Amino acid sequence: MDKTIDEINAKIKQGKAVIATAEEIIKIAQEKGLSQTARDVDVVTTGTFGPMCSSGAYFNIGHTKPRLKLGGGKATLNDVPAYTGFAAADLMLGANAIPDNDPRNRSYPGEFNYGGGHVIEDLVAGKDVRLIASGYGTDCYPRTSVDTLININDLNEAVLFNPRNAYQNYNVAVNTSDKTLYTYMGILKPRLANANYCSAGQLSPLLNDPYLKTIGIGTRIFLGGGIGYVAWNGTQHNPMALRSENGVPKRGACTLAVIGDLKQMNSRWLRGISMLGYGATMAVGIGVPIPVINEEVLEYTLVSDSAIMAPVVDYSSAYPNREANVLAEISYAELKSGKIDFNGKQIVTAALSSYSRAVEIASTLKEWLMEGKFFLTEPVAPLPGINDNTFSNVLTERN
Repeated sequence: MDKTIDEINAKIKQGKAVIATAEEIIKIAQEKGLSQTARDVDVVTTGTFGPMCSSGAYFNIGHTKPRLKLGGGKATLNDVPAYTGFAAADLMLGANAIPDNDPRNRSYPGEFNYGGGHVIEDLVAGKDVRLIASGYGTDCYPRTSVDTLININDLNEAVLFNPRNAYQNYNVAVNTSDKTLYTYMGILKPRLANANYCSAGQLSPLLNDPYLKTIGIGTRIFLGGGIGYVAWNGTQHNPMALRSENGVPKRGACTLAVIGDLKQMNSRWLRGISMLGYGATMAVGIGVPIPVINEEVLEYTLVSDSAIMAPVVDYSSAYPNREANVLAEISYAELKSGKIDFNGKQIVTAALSSYSRAVEIASTLKEWLMEGKFFLTEPVAPLPGINDNTFSNVLTERN
């Protein structure tokens, strides 16, 4: 018999809900069988923690005395430029933003990019951040500049808004050329000397709900150590990507746009990152609960690393990649072993995402549910899926 979100929430409220992480559920189902597990378990929790470049935040700093019009002016936060094209007291900051004087010299071994992700981490950690801003002055906003320290506790609003997070599978990056490459996938050594990947595999949220049966607009999630929501499909959302028979995509597929109150979050789960030769970004922690409403949904959560295939992509030519750049497909079980065999050669692998942190997120979300601190939400609308006519193979080719 199918369950409803309301029925599961009632059990959470009563302290009777049975919760398992996406790692734990595999063993439970092996011992009890699919049908019994679907009856017994109410929620499966997932988690991922890794670089998510398409992230950022917006703030309302309040009004200065006399008032200053930020809109149309210029502003920096700890020398990192922020976007001012909204209203008088609103700013938006991207995780990839870097100071104008940043030394982007990829040959310099000591390079460090302090960027938007670091500013967001500092704000969430409660540190003061220097705001320098200027405007052109109007009759109602006569002030033309300000240089002050701001703190997240003093801001009217501080909101994390990430246009593309939690990619449903992603590339394994390699380099077949004779020179070292500095990329958003880390340093790629020449002649296939290493392979970098970035996914929690069997714990990753969208790999546990490959057809988006339960995840939609309005889904409540763990975001940056606090509570957030799925706001929309993420940019580059591509449900038409090539999939295995179990529904799990073999290429980068669906994505999420997420939003949440930055004041509730924790700098442990929002970390500024510097990528040598590439720039600044931010690692984001996300956990999504999968309500076990029926056996079909449960079966999707039983996916294991050995059944999730990722494309090995050569980053040395014609990137953005096409299928021609896919050299092979490798399982996450092989990737997590620390080395893969390719063309008779053993290649060392490294994860840009943290599996141990993903486990911690899934476990934390499990605790919140068991303690009645977190409840499930019914999506107010579905995300575009594989059967949606607005998506086609044209999108696959474009990406």
